[in-house]
Amino acid sequence: MKYQIKQTNELTEQEIEHILQLWDISAWNTMKSAFFRTFFKDSEFHFLVDLQQNILAVIRLNFDFTLEISGKPYAYAEAVGLVAAQKKKGYGALLVQYFKENVTQRNRETIGFCHENLRPFYEKCDVEILFDKAKSIKENAGSEWINAEDDDILLFYISQEKKEQLSTLSTENNAYLITKE
Repeated sequence: MKYQIKQTNELTEQEIEHILQLWDISAWNTMKSAFFRTFFKDSEFHFLVDLQQNILAVIRLNFDFTLEISGKPYAYAEAVGLVAAQKKKGYGALLVQYFKENVTQRNRETIGFCHENLRPFYEKCDVEILFDKAKSIKENAGSEWINAEDDDILLFYISQEKKEQLSTLSTENNAYLITKE
């Protein structure tokens, strides 16, 4: 097994197809590679591959992620889309280990999100979790702000200051996801 990182424009057609199959999001199933490269242009992909270069697990690092907290913008890299080709083989956990080491070495502040049922997996992977804090993040849905669907914030690598800032999130102190137009 080997750990690899690729920029979006370095992905082969086969890799893009395989990533879309693994993610299995119906709205993306027919996405063409040119659109994929544009859609995920502010991302890089982290892989665990076998000797034949087959993807065993993938996670996407989104660089276009900003939260506004108390009127101030905070930029993070967002870890998203973790999936393993086969469940219960340890591929996802191994990729998370390599991923954490990589973002730490690169000093890249990286957070992610998860639902409550995935807590045991991330705890096993030694990822620090801010329980129920993702519920305080609001996302713009047209004319209104709605609560994010995730429960927890995952801290892959983050400064103490930003950790403390995220720890203060509550129903009275929301964060707002800022998206580029």
